[in-house]
Amino acid sequence: MRKYLTIILILAITTASAKPKHDFVRIKTTMGECIIMLYNQTPKHHDNFLKLTKEGFYNGTLFHRVIQEFMIQGGDPSSKNATPGQSLGSGDLGYRVDAEFRDSLFHKRGVLAAASDGNPEKASSASQFYIVQGKKWTDTSLDELRIKRMNNRVIPEPQRKVYKEIGGSPHLDQTYTVYGEVVKGIEMVDAIASVKKSASNRPLEDIKMEVSILKKKEVRKLEKQLGLKNNTL
Repeated sequence: MRKYLTIILILAITTASAKPKHDFVRIKTTMGECIIMLYNQTPKHHDNFLKLTKEGFYNGTLFHRVIQEFMIQGGDPSSKNATPGQSLGSGDLGYRVDAEFRDSLFHKRGVLAAASDGNPEKASSASQFYIVQGKKWTDTSLDELRIKRMNNRVIPEPQRKVYKEIGGSPHLDQTYTVYGEVVKGIEMVDAIASVKKSASNRPLEDIKMEVSILKKKEVRKLEKQLGLKNNTL
């Protein structure tokens, strides 16, 4: 009997101390907050985002470019002390992150993706990111988009279904790296996307962010709620 109690105790301790299979971050703003799960299939972007978050880099930066039915963009280091009307979007940290395109990761509503400066390698900005709001598409509009903006690249049928039922920005696929998704608080994205803005799409009132990493206890709870039983996402 004592032997079995010891085994149960060891299993309980092991389970309690086991590392969660996923990493989540919380983005807080004056317009609400959201929780984002970082994908394990994009380790370079995953680790870089966690590193910057741990350093507190994102705290005080702005969502400096917002376009309704498209996306909200932030993470420009020069936005921390930006003056009203200052042009933003070109700030960087002096390095890029290699592109990590995955066929299963695409620009559906709510995904986190890396901004890029149009370099030939399609490498990502070290810090700037965007969250897709997107819009819903029809078969006709998707076919038109393929011809006009996607070099006639075929959109897999499961992804077409998502773009029609949930929405997104399909023309960005395989050009910008997708490396996470909003699992709670998509309302924050909608609220920010709808604010009044300048001709350069900068919100007229600054929207600062605070980004933090969720602790193990909250992560385990989220993994259970989301039914995440493996390490693929």
